[in-house]
Amino acid sequence: MTTYSLAAVEPPAASKAPPAPYLSIVVPIYNEEESIPYLYERLTAALDPMGRPYEIICVDDGSRDRSFALLHDLAVSDGRLRVVRFRRNFGQTAGFAAGFDRARGEWVVTIDADLQNDPNDIPAMLTKAEQGFDVVSGWRARRQDAFINRRLPSIIANRMISWATGVHLHDYGCSLKVYRAEVVKNIDLYGELHRFIPAIASWQGVAVAEMPVNHEARKYGKSKYGISRTTRVLLDLITVRFLLSYSTRPMQVFGAIGLISSFVGGLLLLYLAYVRLVMLQNIGDRPLLLAAVLMVLIGVQFLGMGLLGELITRVYYEGRDRPIYVVREELNPGTG
Repeated sequence: MTTYSLAAVEPPAASKAPPAPYLSIVVPIYNEEESIPYLYERLTAALDPMGRPYEIICVDDGSRDRSFALLHDLAVSDGRLRVVRFRRNFGQTAGFAAGFDRARGEWVVTIDADLQNDPNDIPAMLTKAEQGFDVVSGWRARRQDAFINRRLPSIIANRMISWATGVHLHDYGCSLKVYRAEVVKNIDLYGELHRFIPAIASWQGVAVAEMPVNHEARKYGKSKYGISRTTRVLLDLITVRFLLSYSTRPMQVFGAIGLISSFVGGLLLLYLAYVRLVMLQNIGDRPLLLAAVLMVLIGVQFLGMGLLGELITRVYYEGRDRPIYVVREELNPGTG
């Protein structure tokens, strides 16, 4: 495998350092060697006429094809292109997190590398954001994907997410989004929570807008997603719901369950004590006795979980400067 050093990618001596960007484009990439040249061409063609300084941050998520080699060559010729290379595949959420950490622009745009998102939608979305919105989310109104295994699960998931989070969007799964930089800078991403960023950011009181965007059929490579991700989305939804409601007060959810369970179990034990001591009946073989003891024990365990959750919350908020990725090398890292 060819190894590239940072010294080998310095821009020519005649080139000037690019101005501070107004716009940062974050593009996670995993095995997209066919799409990369066209993606770069379409991005620059869409962004150059805007007359705003920008940077493109490509995060190579452990690709096994020639993706990094192509990005390397582009970075040599264009100082606006910054490349981050992971040591292995960490997932799309980690790719977005790495891009957000390095973004220097006032606005951050996320986009997929598979050419299904149209870069020509970015100027209109940015204009919408500048009207007073913190997040502008793309809506693939005419999505060019199979209905049964892609669109139908997406429709169901979007409705569930909107109901559970209170942030109503038609298309949480669309990667084409525009964020005010301080929104994503104040969010820690884990697991596969990138699609929930508008919902997670809602605790900041952000203003969210949605607008239809173009969507094209995949031209190269294979999709990294399938119907199997529905289960992950549901589990992530539970996580997000908990984070939005109880992330800073876990005792209120675990403690409430513990108190209810202990209270019901205690009442049952009092009843059984009355049966045994007053009515002089044998209770040793009654299933109700086991149920009562079990409910008390479960209640105590939930109370303990609530206390542990409170301790973990303190640790999380006091020392959370820990990335979820490992970078192998970085091209044109800039000053951010």
